[in-house]
Amino acid sequence: MIRTSLRLGARTLAAAVIFGAATGASFADVLIGTAGPMSGQYASFGTQMRAGAEQAVADINAAGGINGETLVLEVGDDSCKAEQAVAIANQMVGKGVVFVAGHFCANPSIAASAVYADAGIVQISPATTDPKFTDERPGSGIYRIGRRDDQQAEIAGTYLADAFVDQDIAILHDKTAYGKGLADAVKAVMNDAGKVETLYEAFDAGAKDYSGLVSRLKSEGVDAVYLGGYHNEAGLIKRQMSEQDLNAVLVTGDAVATEEFWSIAGEAGADTLMTLAPDLHDKPQAAPVVEALEAAGKPADGYTLFTYAAVQAFAQAAREVGTSEPAALVEALDAGTFPTVLGEVSFDENGDATLPGFVWYEWRDGKYDPR
Repeated sequence: MIRTSLRLGARTLAAAVIFGAATGASFADVLIGTAGPMSGQYASFGTQMRAGAEQAVADINAAGGINGETLVLEVGDDSCKAEQAVAIANQMVGKGVVFVAGHFCANPSIAASAVYADAGIVQISPATTDPKFTDERPGSGIYRIGRRDDQQAEIAGTYLADAFVDQDIAILHDKTAYGKGLADAVKAVMNDAGKVETLYEAFDAGAKDYSGLVSRLKSEGVDAVYLGGYHNEAGLIKRQMSEQDLNAVLVTGDAVATEEFWSIAGEAGADTLMTLAPDLHDKPQAAPVVEALEAAGKPADGYTLFTYAAVQAFAQAAREVGTSEPAALVEALDAGTFPTVLGEVSFDENGDATLPGFVWYEWRDGKYDPR
C-alpha cells in the first residue's frame, strides 16, 4: 500500500473555491484511503480514482484540514480481485484508516465492505454500480456516490426496445458481476417492453481474439449489440466487428468511460453509445477542480470527480460533527446534504446518493460527448 502525504501547502484555486480559508489551527494526521484497480487491465479507472482522492486531500489540507487535523491518503491496489480487496481492507483497518473512497469493481467492493463494516470504517464507493452493494450492505456506514446498474439498465433497455423494434439485437456479457448483472438488467427491461433479443451470449474477459464471437453476430444479422463489460473487451469486439464489415451499433455501459476504449477500437469505435452520469466538468462547482487536475497532467474524466466528491462528503460530515468517529459520521451522512463537485449530495436509507441518473454519450474522434 502506498501512502500519499498531502499536507498544508500553497492554496490552490480549487481549495479556495471549494473549501474556503484555512483555519490556522495546529495539525495532526487523519488517515483516509482510496482503493481500486491501480494495476492490471482496469488500471485506468484506478488512476482516475487516485487522482480524484489526491486532489481532494490536497485541497482540503490547503483550506485548513478537518477539525484542525491534516488528511493523509493511503492508496490500495485491489486489481479488481475480491480476495485482494479483502487484504487491502484489512491493511486499511490495521493502519487506522477512518474512511475509504472505494472500491471500483463490484465483487471487490462488496467483499471489502464486510471488513469495513465490521471495523467501523465508513466506505463511500465512487464507482460500484451493482445494486447489491447497497441493497445488501453489511452495515450502515457503507455508501455509494455513483449510480446504480438498474438506473442505466432502464435507459438502455428502453432505448433498445424503441430504436430497434423491428431489428435484431444481441446481448453480450463478460461473465463478471458487473457485466452480467448489467446485461441481464438491460435484457429484463427490454423484454418487459416487448422486445426479445436474437442472441444472448457470454464471453471470456481478457481474451485476445473475439473473431469467432463476431462471426456469430454477423451470421445472425444483428443490427445492435448490447455489451455488459469493460473497455478492453468492448474496444476489441468493436474493432473486429468493423474488420468483418458488421455495421451493428454497439451500446454499452459506464465501464467504457476511458480513452483506452478508443486506443483499442480506433476509428471503429465511432458511434458507440454509452450510458454515463451527466458531464459536470464545466459546472461552477467542478470547474476549478478540473482546472487543477488538468494543470497537473492528471485525468479529470470518468470516476475522478466521483472520488473527489466522496472525500468531500466525508470531510464535510466530519467537520459538521467535529470528529471522525464512525457512529457520528454515519449519523451526519444519513441526515446531511453536502455541496460537492457533483452538486448537492445526500444519501437515502439504502446509502445511495440522490443524484441525477444516466444520460447517453457517443464516442467520436477519440472522446465521448453527450449525445
